[in-house]
Amino acid sequence: MTSRYITQREVEEKIGLSGATLHRLRRKGRFPDPIRIGERRIAWPEHEIDSWLATRERQPLRSATAA
Repeated sequence: MTSRYITQREVEEKIGLSGATLHRLRRKGRFPDPIRIGERRIAWPEHEIDSWLATRERQPLRSATAA
């Protein structure tokens, strides 16, 4: 499968999470690890991010009155 590689900034924009949250999820094994594409550069195959998004369960928002 041919995939485009996307930077951390692009991943953050695509999934709506911060870099710190991505790091936490990666440490817990709940987010794909990036690959090294250069000495000081990492990126993710876009299809892995798309797959991760597709497997996320939709979490209902709690109403302000429900506690």
